[in-house]
Amino acid sequence: MDWSDLTTVAVAERVNDRTVAVLPLGATEQHGGHLPLATDTLIARALVERAIHRLPAGTDVLQLPTLALGQGMEHADWPGTLALSPATMEALLDDLGDSLARSGLRRLVIFTAHGGNGAAMEHAGLRMRRRHGMLVVKSCYFDFPRPAQLLADREWDVGIHGGAVETAIMQALHPRQVGPVQPSDPVGAHHPETSTLGYENASGRIAWLAEDIGPDGVAGDASLATPQLGERLVAHYADELTAILTRAGSWPLPGQP
Repeated sequence: MDWSDLTTVAVAERVNDRTVAVLPLGATEQHGGHLPLATDTLIARALVERAIHRLPAGTDVLQLPTLALGQGMEHADWPGTLALSPATMEALLDDLGDSLARSGLRRLVIFTAHGGNGAAMEHAGLRMRRRHGMLVVKSCYFDFPRPAQLLADREWDVGIHGGAVETAIMQALHPRQVGPVQPSDPVGAHHPETSTLGYENASGRIAWLAEDIGPDGVAGDASLATPQLGERLVAHYADELTAILTRAGSWPLPGQP
């Protein structure tokens, strides 16, 4: 089910109006001192792969190459971050959409594990719809329903970067790449118990840079993470993504009843 493993002849023969391509989007950026720069890329690829293995028989999904660079202005000042500008990220997605349309692809799910890619997905997805009549689904696991009773609401709200969720997922997927963590909640002083104004998960969302959320560029308490929590999160997010991929294959194409 990997697009890159096919030949040009196989793509021409296989791709049809029911074929769904899924594009995993990651990033190469700082995640504090305990997680690697590739965290978002590794999570995006793994969740897509696990979701594909859960698909019901007969579902036609092809996995596109994972993009390891993303829009990264919010982390650009930190060593190691390889940041694309918003304009470059959108142009990259535009070109990919054009290429997929030339190959006959009509259905695309863009799945990101880096929230900074969201705006580019929105704009490029709409252009793909207008230019190519393509069904484009934009998805980020941050927006999936929260699994019940795994973490306190505060960590869900505050732990937006390098906190318990990302750390636990990485402990489950790539434990050797996770360093020691210390209890922390660097945005706590700036994040009162209200959803009115905040960095994420709030009615009013602040345009933030990583240095705003904490001195080490981490938001949340990574010490709450365990591999067992990570496995439960991975299974939950993969199931949600499987449902999206399945539905994308049966949803009417633009212009169809």
